[in-house]
Amino acid sequence: MCTSDHFSGQNQSSGGMNRRHFTAISAAAMLAACAPATSATNSDEATGLIETAVTFDAPGGTMDGVFIHPASGTYPGVILWPDIAGLRPSKIEMGRALAAEGYAVLVANPYYRSVAGQQFENFDALLEVGFGAVADWREANTPAAIMESAAAIVAWLDMQDAVDTSRGIGVQGYCMTGTWTALAAASVPDRVKAAAAFHPGSFLGDDPLAAVNVFDRIADDAGALMALARNDDADAPEEKTQIRAAAEATGLDATVKVYTGDHGWTVPDSPAYDAQAAAEALSDLLALYSKHL
Repeated sequence: MCTSDHFSGQNQSSGGMNRRHFTAISAAAMLAACAPATSATNSDEATGLIETAVTFDAPGGTMDGVFIHPASGTYPGVILWPDIAGLRPSKIEMGRALAAEGYAVLVANPYYRSVAGQQFENFDALLEVGFGAVADWREANTPAAIMESAAAIVAWLDMQDAVDTSRGIGVQGYCMTGTWTALAAASVPDRVKAAAAFHPGSFLGDDPLAAVNVFDRIADDAGALMALARNDDADAPEEKTQIRAAAEATGLDATVKVYTGDHGWTVPDSPAYDAQAAAEALSDLLALYSKHL
C-alpha cells in the first residue's frame, strides 16, 4: 500500500497544496477540462506515434487524459491508470513506451471526478505537500465508481479508429490504482482481457467489491499480473498466498510475483525507481498482453 513511510527521507508536510504544483510542464500534458472533443494532437515522426490530449463525458465528470498510439494501423487498447501522484509527464512517458510496442494507450486522469489535468510536476512535488493533499480526490474513487469509470473508458476506446475492437483491452495500474485493474476487468469482462497491478494496495478485504472478491466476475479468457514490491511483501507476506488461492479458486490465469524493487520501483520519477526491476516488470507486462490481447 502506498503511504509516506515508503518514501522516508523525502520532504513532506501536512500543509496545504502549493499552487506551483498545479502547472503543466509539457504541451502534451495540458488538458482542457471543458473541451468537448480531442485537442492538442502531436505527431512524432521519430517515434511514429500520435499523442492527443482528450476529454470525454464519464460518470461523475469529464474524463481527461492523453491518448497515444502508432500513427497508422489498429492496435489493442490499453488503459494506463497513474499512481497517487496522478497524470504527469512521467506517466505519459510510460504510455509512450507502451504505445511504441504496438498498443493504443489512454493515460487517464484518476482524479477526473475532482480535478482536471496535471496537478503535480512529479512524485517529489506530491511528497512535498503530503498525501493528505489528494485525500478527498481519492475518496471519490469508490470501487463502484471505478467500475463505472472503466466501463466509460472502454466504450470510448472502442470508438477510436486506432483501436482494434476484435482484440481485448488491457488495464494497468500503479500503487492506489493497482486494484482498479481487477475492478475494470470485472466491470467489462467481454472487453477487458488483461489486468496488471504494479506495487498495488491490498487486494484483500471483506467488501464484495474488494479486488480479490471480483475475480469470479473476470472473463475466463482473461489474465492478470500482480506485481508485488519486496517491502510490501515483507509487511504482508500472507497476501500473495491468499491472492494466488483466490485466483486458483476462480480459474483466473494470474501471475502473482514479488519483485526485487521496493514500492514504486516501476515509476521513473519515484524515489524507489529501479531500472532493472522496472525492465523485468515491463517484460512481464508485455508477455501478459501478448497472451491475452
